[in-house]
Amino acid sequence: MKVPLYTKEGKKKQEVVLNPEVFEVRINRRLLELVRNAYSANLRRGTANTKTRGEVRGGGKKPWKQKGTGNARHGSTRSPIWKGGGVVFGPRPRDYSVDLSKTIRGKALQIAVAMRGREKNIMLLESLKLATAKTKEWADIVKTLPLQGKKAVYLTKDLDVNLKRASRNLQKWVCVKSVSDVNAYDILQHVKVIIDESALEPLEKRLMAGVSKS
Repeated sequence: MKVPLYTKEGKKKQEVVLNPEVFEVRINRRLLELVRNAYSANLRRGTANTKTRGEVRGGGKKPWKQKGTGNARHGSTRSPIWKGGGVVFGPRPRDYSVDLSKTIRGKALQIAVAMRGREKNIMLLESLKLATAKTKEWADIVKTLPLQGKKAVYLTKDLDVNLKRASRNLQKWVCVKSVSDVNAYDILQHVKVIIDESALEPLEKRLMAGVSKS
């Protein structure tokens, strides 16, 4: 598999051959779906909560006597059938998180990267070192790349302070991740994968190991 290497000015410098053992593995879409759903579930807060009739304030006094009024029988104004009453079978706080083994997370990351490579959505960028923490400097570099309006994830060997600060306002367009922190969900949520030239070797080592730290 060959991927283009671009300069900071957006010019195609050359094509780089990627390790087929890492970037040309068999695509297991069922595993990717499982992992994507698990990561999505882990992002859920699970704080939705409603009050039952026993938790709503008030309603301790019987609205009217049991017999003789002609009205239906009621014991509390906080019954679920009353306005302002409790909720039956409403949402309660719960934990939605799904545990995935390191092996599955690592394999999913390897497959996700390989899938983006097969789609020709991987590109390399010359080793980058921002002089300042200005968003404009980072944005000017990104704009030169052929992203075609697609969301991208940029993988770097080490996330230095300048790059971290400069990229904060563009995270919804180009998400910046270090090789040690990226996971399969990051790859699946972004169409384009930009790999810093210096991050290629560490990424290959991590994918070969098949073990995710995230």
